[in-house]
Amino acid sequence: MAGEPGLFDAPGGEAAASAAGSAGDYFHPGAHAPLAVRMRPRELGEVAGQGHLLGEGAPLRRLVDGGGDASVILFGPPGTGKTTLASLISTATGRRFEALSALNSGVKEVRAVIERARRTLVREGTQTVLFIDEVHRFSKTQQDALLAAVENRTVLLVAATTENPSFSVVAPLLSRSLLLQLEPLGEADIAAVLDRAVADERGLAGRVRLSADGRAELVALAAGDARRALTYLEAAAEGAADGAEVDAARVRAAVNTAAVRYDRDGDQHYDVTSAFIKSVRGSDVDAALHYLARMIEGGEDPRFIARRIIILASEDIGMADPGALQVAVAAAEAVQLIGLPEGRLPLAQAVIHLATAPKSNSVITAIDAALRDVRAGKTGPVPPHLRDGHYSGAKALGNAVDYAYPHADPRGIVAQQYPPEQLLDAEYYRPSGHGREKPMVGHLAGLRRIVRAFRR
Repeated sequence: MAGEPGLFDAPGGEAAASAAGSAGDYFHPGAHAPLAVRMRPRELGEVAGQGHLLGEGAPLRRLVDGGGDASVILFGPPGTGKTTLASLISTATGRRFEALSALNSGVKEVRAVIERARRTLVREGTQTVLFIDEVHRFSKTQQDALLAAVENRTVLLVAATTENPSFSVVAPLLSRSLLLQLEPLGEADIAAVLDRAVADERGLAGRVRLSADGRAELVALAAGDARRALTYLEAAAEGAADGAEVDAARVRAAVNTAAVRYDRDGDQHYDVTSAFIKSVRGSDVDAALHYLARMIEGGEDPRFIARRIIILASEDIGMADPGALQVAVAAAEAVQLIGLPEGRLPLAQAVIHLATAPKSNSVITAIDAALRDVRAGKTGPVPPHLRDGHYSGAKALGNAVDYAYPHADPRGIVAQQYPPEQLLDAEYYRPSGHGREKPMVGHLAGLRRIVRAFRR
């Protein structure tokens, strides 16, 4: 989750680690560290996954091999190797190393690091690698303080973030850096990480054995996050005797719930919300319920979910099932009254209703078309017979004269001009022909024929 340390992050939250040669100490703090930290790869061959970034000649590969001068922003979910790659870049270049944590560093610390880097570059000709974890937590002012140093290559910036930089990193810093997106690790990659941790001297050193079903359970719980896999392995192995087997039952006993990777303030928030909306719109009720469950389990504000459901009811269903809006509003009110966990039930009921309802976007297309005309200046004066006549002198101005009262006609509708002159032919509402809108197609055509007969 956003806010958690990345894969193999250094403990202790040091604001800065400086001086040449300190990168190894920062990224590999020793035997007391958690299993995930101890097992941080020390060479490229140990890195799991990310083959799309580490191929021969790729910019990241050149940096890891000690070449390349471009600053990089490593973006990806937790546990995919952002900090690992930063450590390999830092040690491979042979440059001076400094690290800042966005959790406890301000503009003052940023400027101090840059000044030390500048002095080192001038006096010794040595560039500084500046590693910033959780860079999305830096304010705009803090990020702006980095710009000149990155552009002039006073520092080689290696920044890591779990959030989409498009939302969290200022554009000038993005334009001065390579943006490299890491992907969740595949099942085979996670399994290899687990097997190495069981056997390696830095890890469990063969003290326990990992059964096939135990490995499969850990791989499933990890959901592409190597740090999570190693954390769960360590928890499962802690109570095991030497030589014992870590099987699925032992894993489940140690870890009874898989943490859901969902960040209500970051990129996962936008991605899961988008997938939820598109699943309801696409009438895939099962997918919609899946994303609803991810939002609930991830701690999303149920009021936010309810608001999205209300919007969906009008935007994507509308007049094809007018009752959908009533269901959505009722679900929102119910959640306000009862909260979670019981609130999941009216939310789920509304999602099922909306996902299985006939779809029509006629409401949003109608109002947006009308708004476009108004914004384009197609307003015109209100026809005189429709103007307010409840004041002295109105009739003398011609207002409210010759207004035809629809209820005076047996049909309840009369031929009469309602829109301004320049919009006489406007047809904003176009029924989709789905659900309850199907009979509306012919009915609306009939209404328009009668109303517009005044022009004949």
